[in-house]
Amino acid sequence: MGIKQSISSLIFLFLSFANFGSVLIDGSPIAPALYVFGDSLFDSGNNNFLPTLAKADFLPYGVNFAKGVTGRFTNGKTVADFIAEFLGLPYAPPCLSIHKSTILTGLNYASGSCGILPETGSQLGKCLNLKEQMDLFEKTVRSDLSRHFKNPNDLAEYLSKSIFIVSVGNNDFLNNYLQPKLYNTSKRYPSPQFAQLLMDHLSHHFERLYNLGARKIVMFEIGPLGCTPSIAKTQSHSGNCAEGTNKLASIFNDKLRATLANLTFTFQGSLFVLGRANGIGYDAITSPLKYGLEDGSNPCCTTWNNGTSACIPWAKPCFQPNSHFFWDAFHLTESASSVIATGCFNDTTVCTPLNIKKLVQV
Repeated sequence: MGIKQSISSLIFLFLSFANFGSVLIDGSPIAPALYVFGDSLFDSGNNNFLPTLAKADFLPYGVNFAKGVTGRFTNGKTVADFIAEFLGLPYAPPCLSIHKSTILTGLNYASGSCGILPETGSQLGKCLNLKEQMDLFEKTVRSDLSRHFKNPNDLAEYLSKSIFIVSVGNNDFLNNYLQPKLYNTSKRYPSPQFAQLLMDHLSHHFERLYNLGARKIVMFEIGPLGCTPSIAKTQSHSGNCAEGTNKLASIFNDKLRATLANLTFTFQGSLFVLGRANGIGYDAITSPLKYGLEDGSNPCCTTWNNGTSACIPWAKPCFQPNSHFFWDAFHLTESASSVIATGCFNDTTVCTPLNIKKLVQV
């Protein structure tokens, strides 16, 4: 069954997502921990602690989140938050907020504006690139978690049963390759070679994650970049999206699919799952009514530069955020996140070859 064929079932799941987690888990976690890596799509507040312009520590960000403003770049929950709920776990707290205690249910290392390459996002200030996120996770394993397990085998079992989710690569295009005045990567690399450069770095980081004990890893595709308001409203094109920019994402995602399959084959006992966020995201943007949405093109919050940037602090957002796919010019609303997370948890056409519900059982 293809993605479009599964739309009706996803709509049902989307409409009922609020009660889904408690029905599924019956009060007990189905995985010991959730570890989160990536960019602002998953950041739960790490950038609050960094000297950067890429922050979401003000309203209207968090306007629909139970804890209010936390540093999440959306109105409510992220994909990572929904997956935590479905696993029966608390939301993974930002790792930079944890100083003394050890959180055994997982941590969030994601950082807004950063990417796979060390230089990505540097024009906005300090962020945690993927290598730095892996450095922090290694510290978590070596210095913090090791003190809470009787022997290395118990720690290894805990890590092997935990779920690791990653969403990274968007900014390597939006905050690097597509910024020729700031970076020369588009002049140095044709798009296939740039995508391969990212894959080479990504493979190295995933090998390191495996060597630290991770076995169940979900990596989400980068989204349809040409559909984001920041691109779609600034480039000449017909239809909803700038398809030339979407092609860049497709090149990356095609290589990602092959890379994850090769990693699963290479590393014994590992399962690298592909989260097909691009296809379902594109369909929801171009045909929002199928998903119970009304607007797939415009940000809900009031932004600078005619809908092409972040939210204006304290400005009132649209009346019904959950009718929009985009929250600001770059990020999803809670509604859009729920569609992707629910699909990945339940549907093997969204997360392949295993959805997360089956992944935890392996």
